[in-house]
Amino acid sequence: MTTAREFNDHHPVGTPVAAFPITRDEPPLLTTTRTPAWELGHGTAVVSVHGYAGGIALTHIDTRTPEPPHSTP
Repeated sequence: MTTAREFNDHHPVGTPVAAFPITRDEPPLLTTTRTPAWELGHGTAVVSVHGYAGGIALTHIDTRTPEPPHSTP
């Protein structure tokens, strides 16, 4: 299990992610982190993402490779 500190050490705010707010059986929300990760009182590590209110458990976050900028001919 990844801790909030470990996540933050490798993934700054603005990291592209696939977020599964409720269950991994649903399509992901492709977005970016909007806060550093933190740990709830009972120890679950969570992070906030753009497009969703509240924190999402890091077990429901997959980091993505940033898309390269589109070039126009």
